Amino acid sequence: MSVRPYRDIYRRKSRQIHVGPVPVGGDAPIAVQSMTNTPTTDVAATLAQIQGLEEAGADIVRVSCPDTASTAALKDIVKGARTPIVADIHFHYKRAIEAAEAGAACLRINPGNIGNEKRIREVIKAAKDHGCSIRIGVNAGSLERDLLEKYGEPCPDAMLESAQRHIRILEDNDFFEFKISCKASDIFLAVAAYQLLAEACDYPLHLGITEAGSLVSGTVKSSIGMGSLLWAGIGDTIRVSLSAEPVEEIKVGFEMLKALGLRHRGVNVISCPSCARQNFEVIPTVSRLEERLAHISTPMSLSVIGCVVNGPGEARETDVGLTGGASGHQIYINGEKHHVMRDGDLVENLVELVERKAAELEAEKA
Repeated sequence: MSVRPYRDIYRRKSRQIHVGPVPVGGDAPIAVQSMTNTPTTDVAATLAQIQGLEEAGADIVRVSCPDTASTAALKDIVKGARTPIVADIHFHYKRAIEAAEAGAACLRINPGNIGNEKRIREVIKAAKDHGCSIRIGVNAGSLERDLLEKYGEPCPDAMLESAQRHIRILEDNDFFEFKISCKASDIFLAVAAYQLLAEACDYPLHLGITEAGSLVSGTVKSSIGMGSLLWAGIGDTIRVSLSAEPVEEIKVGFEMLKALGLRHRGVNVISCPSCARQNFEVIPTVSRLEERLAHISTPMSLSVIGCVVNGPGEARETDVGLTGGASGHQIYINGEKHHVMRDGDLVENLVELVERKAAELEAEKA
């Protein structure tokens, strides 16, 4: 009996579009994005937040454009950002047209809110004229009234029908540079809707569990919902929706992709939960290490284990490893014993070793 390799994820084959210079779909890496929460009219504050997201690794940033003052400010935001900017549009189609004129790389429109087909056609024309892509953003909380009457409540079939309805409008207007999302706060509903959509079309899909909650609960819900879809090969861009600082969304998104082996950025820290066997304070050590190593984007691994039960085994599989010992802590490099540390600052020693290893890895790639 042949057994499929247990680590392999076979991504759904989708057509490729572009959000500015960022390819989405096809064989492109899964893009990670977040959204600003500063007033869009405060250009300086919004750009400062975008810069923080860029430093965390964001590929795409979404900015809300609820009024004319926001779309007016968007022009300067687009100029000052390194990442492509998605204009988030609700209710008024003219804001989408203004955002396209301001240089947005993509227009996110919610079909249930944007209006009739004539208005959508005007948005499509603006996108064509200014080289924008579009995201059809179906949301369980704002489905069209006739679909709610037909199905009685938000359900996977209603969300699929909403998406297909607006796919047809874009296709009928000879526009194919778009991606689609089918978000819901209920993970069962969201996953089922995305599964239906993945089977029904080959357009790239943007994943998200909307209104997921706080940093902890939202991370759990997103990891279960989005993680199951990503594991099944579904998804081309992701946004982790958290009631937390936007940078946390980027961190969680990359950790999710990293855990599934779909994308690697920065140091993958493998650490134990700590117990009475620990020979150093594991929890504060890991916390300090994550903070000190946040600047490293080179994909690599670091194991931090408090005792010799699992420490040597984990260290054999990582670039840099630490195993706590009663008479000294064993440091590993490339899975081999390197030296025993009996005094000095453990964190500073590890940071130096990780930075040195990252530099070596970068030199090998050059």
